[in-house]
Amino acid sequence: MVVLERHTTDASPTKSEENFATFHSQAHFWGRLTIWSVIICTIALPLYLSFGLGYHPGWSVILTGFLSYGAVVSIIWFVEPISYYPILGVSGTYLAFLTGNIGNMCLPSASIAQSIVKAEPGTRKGEVTATLAISAASIVNTTMLIAVILGGSYLINALPESIRASFSFVLPAIFGGVLAQFALKKPVWGIGAIGLGIFAALGPIPPSFQTFICIAGTVLFAVILEKMKASEQTS
Repeated sequence: MVVLERHTTDASPTKSEENFATFHSQAHFWGRLTIWSVIICTIALPLYLSFGLGYHPGWSVILTGFLSYGAVVSIIWFVEPISYYPILGVSGTYLAFLTGNIGNMCLPSASIAQSIVKAEPGTRKGEVTATLAISAASIVNTTMLIAVILGGSYLINALPESIRASFSFVLPAIFGGVLAQFALKKPVWGIGAIGLGIFAALGPIPPSFQTFICIAGTVLFAVILEKMKASEQTS
């Protein structure tokens, strides 16, 4: 019995690594398949309208619209995957970018679930927790969307104006809750993040770079603080 227990204990980390590698392999396969399927379906309709039904607006109009839109949000195409990956992991990143609503649904759901089960972001437990949380949030969101699409306009119009006016505060409240959750662990980091956010919002920063300035600045601020703390401890 002792030999059997020792063998199981020694073999379990290797088996766990193999299982997680298989999990990542399956996540890459299904993630790429579903993402490319959605891309093809998204492009198929405008292609059909343009060349099947003859409603093509002209390449100059398309190029102008793309460049105008890309000038505003192109930085987000690179910032979001890099900044969200440490919390979401491989499978969570595929799922989040497939379902959308990353900042106001997927990321808060993942971070809150990780906090509840005490799973550190970037670990295996953290990635699995994030994936399950995003899956649950996506199911609830889809269910609610179906209900809202079928009868939401009637319900919203039936609500008092005071309640409808408060809907504009929902997204800031979500971001504020997520910030408070992380700031409680590192209050100085939270103060720095708030300061950078105020500077990006009120300073001479173009809107397309505000998110990048907040994320990159907060990371740089945290790294400098940790290096200063480490140098003080060694000296």
